[in-house]
Amino acid sequence: MATALATSLSNQRHAVQPLPRRALRVLTLTPFYPSQQNPALGCFIAEPLLEMKAHAVETEVIAVQPFYRDVAHAIPAEVPAKWQRYFSFPGNFGLPFSGTLASRSLIGQLRQAHKQHPFDLIHAHSALPCGAAAMFLSQRLGIPLVVTVHGLDAYSTRQAGPVVGKWCESISKRVYVSASAVICISRKVQAEVSQIADARTVVVYNGVDTSLFSPGAERSPLTVLSVGNLIPSKGHAQLLHAFARIQPAAADCALEIIGEGPQRKELQDLAAKLGINKRARFLGRQSRDEVAEAMRRCAVFALPSSYEGLGCVYLEAMASGKPAIGCTGQGIDEIIESGRNGLLVAPESESELAEVLIQLLRSKQLRQALGMEARETVLTRYSIADQAAQLAEVYRGCVR
Repeated sequence: MATALATSLSNQRHAVQPLPRRALRVLTLTPFYPSQQNPALGCFIAEPLLEMKAHAVETEVIAVQPFYRDVAHAIPAEVPAKWQRYFSFPGNFGLPFSGTLASRSLIGQLRQAHKQHPFDLIHAHSALPCGAAAMFLSQRLGIPLVVTVHGLDAYSTRQAGPVVGKWCESISKRVYVSASAVICISRKVQAEVSQIADARTVVVYNGVDTSLFSPGAERSPLTVLSVGNLIPSKGHAQLLHAFARIQPAAADCALEIIGEGPQRKELQDLAAKLGINKRARFLGRQSRDEVAEAMRRCAVFALPSSYEGLGCVYLEAMASGKPAIGCTGQGIDEIIESGRNGLLVAPESESELAEVLIQLLRSKQLRQALGMEARETVLTRYSIADQAAQLAEVYRGCVR
């Protein structure tokens, strides 16, 4: 009887063992991915892909670029990309045609690849060009499509103007409706997509590599750090004005700005005009390791962007144990609880930004308290592992 009972229990244990998950093969199409020219470009797409292997998801990446841009060269990576150039008309006028033209450059090779080693799903990043190209490819290959909307691509009329923007919005609507899932990086982006199309949306926040972006001791002089493209919507001019305001009370503090863009000369001239050019350093484009090191050594992170779907740099600062300052009404206000794990100010409010900057620079205790809560927030819900697990769940829901 004892033998029979033991056999029964053994059988029960065997019966509840979960079946191994079938490996999924995903084709990722993206207009941005790390390259030799810009190792940080699209890191929020590349970094979770290695984690996907833990969820039995294999990924092949094709990064597309219009022919008129400098040739991108792949860099050694765990999940490398194949760069594919396609014909396109330069400027905003070319956007409505970009998806069709990109798909024509891809269909031959992908049909062959799919025949040899079938894909289960296409994951496109942004509606144009990749979402529109993937819509065509998904129909030809007979596999489902998911598309991620990263933020700015949800605002076609603001990006491309009222005429071309409406045209792009019409194409984006078809992409969203045809997708098995539209992945939005924040509820703010989800709301914008919902105004465009009645689509199946899901929010998956970007994750952070918490081993790369980890706490470090702030250095002297105390430094305010900002990371972002040097374009008007990022709010660097507002930050310079606010930093100039606090100089009488924080004369020994410094400002570092990492990023490149068309506004650089204008911002450097503004710093000189405000008399802070010796304390405000423009560091240009930096590698991921250099950005992570800058996060560790700074005292405060600030990016008063007024046009942000989420903003990975805020999460990276938070993972580094630093108090991050963002703006209300942006995607990041879904993560930063002002006064608990960071601070939020009104967009374009120079005086409010100056007030919270001086408040943080004067109080190490406040910086440490906010930084500790910020790190804990990321570790709890916004790591790359969290993002990968959610993406894998979306994938499997689309291929059932």
